[in-house]
Amino acid sequence: MKKFIYLSTCDTCKRIQKELNLPADVELQDIKKYPITEEQLNELYGKVGSYEGLINNRARNFKVLGLSPKEISEEKRRELLLHDYTFLKRPVLVWNDDLFVGNSKQTISEAKVAVSKG
Repeated sequence: MKKFIYLSTCDTCKRIQKELNLPADVELQDIKKYPITEEQLNELYGKVGSYEGLINNRARNFKVLGLSPKEISEEKRRELLLHDYTFLKRPVLVWNDDLFVGNSKQTISEAKVAVSKG
């Protein structure tokens, strides 16, 4: 499976999408229009091993909800990821058996390598 999960209003996601030069067969999923499903979240969790690895600790809605990202349980993280797209660390690239989450330089560099190999 080849899928790019992103937020269409996020300039960083748009920049990374261009940088990766994704082929036409990659499915694009704008999480604002098409939120991640419980099944997708389960698959992502299976590859990452924690919801903490999928959560955007800088999401503004943590402050709105009066929560600290480091002090919430895995179950609460799961709940937040399913109910509000802003909590997903993005972009997410599912590339065959590999998963790349977030926008760190190292993650994007590794994703570029994977994409270039096909």
